Amino acid sequence: MDKDSNKATFIFSSVMVVVIAILLSLTATSLAPFQEKNIRIEKMKNILTSVSITTETKQTETAFNQYITQQIVLNNKGEEVTGSVKAFDIDLKKELDKLKTGKAQERLFPLFICNKEGKSFYIIPIRGKGLWGPIWGYISLESDMNTVYGVSFGHKSETPGLGAEIETEKFQQQFVGKKIFDESGKFVSVSVVKGGAKPDDLHSVDAVSGATITSDGVSKMFESTLNNYIPYFKKQGTLAIKN
Repeated sequence: MDKDSNKATFIFSSVMVVVIAILLSLTATSLAPFQEKNIRIEKMKNILTSVSITTETKQTETAFNQYITQQIVLNNKGEEVTGSVKAFDIDLKKELDKLKTGKAQERLFPLFICNKEGKSFYIIPIRGKGLWGPIWGYISLESDMNTVYGVSFGHKSETPGLGAEIETEKFQQQFVGKKIFDESGKFVSVSVVKGGAKPDDLHSVDAVSGATITSDGVSKMFESTLNNYIPYFKKQGTLAIKN
């Protein structure tokens, strides 16, 4: 065959495409376990961050197993579910999306219980929408299931210096000590207030300057996600929660 012919060029190109595709596929397959492990470690880190526990990557899994003493799966009624589904493996986005498809009763919610310095903390994953994409995080509550002990937030594509500020310690530190129930036991969540929260307001924090939509997204994320855990809190009998 003439090496300079169009046919030879076409065959060579086709073979190279196939070879490269196979190599890329093999590479992706071989790296998949490492990518999945990194995702799990990052998730563990974020959960621990909400209770002010920081670790090096190599020690994260050990620390997670040490401090997270229980992983509970809750159904839509706040009842604990036993079975093959593990709390850590629940995709909160998929569970929340079931509300849009008429499968609200099938939703499952993960709850992590941390024991730190002899005290118990309840860690809840939260998820919402910012200006440019999804935002998410974890909130830890003290044993009264009311007082915020800490939070950790993440985002996909918020603007640096604006919406992306929800990831900063300065913004997150505001939530410490806030209450998600009022004095009568009514769920009121924690709001992010444009223009600044009142100094004595136990249910609000200052919004990010110039990032109104993302700040509102954080407020909605808190309220809509935490609301799914109210039935569980009520069953624990630690608060006089209003119906």
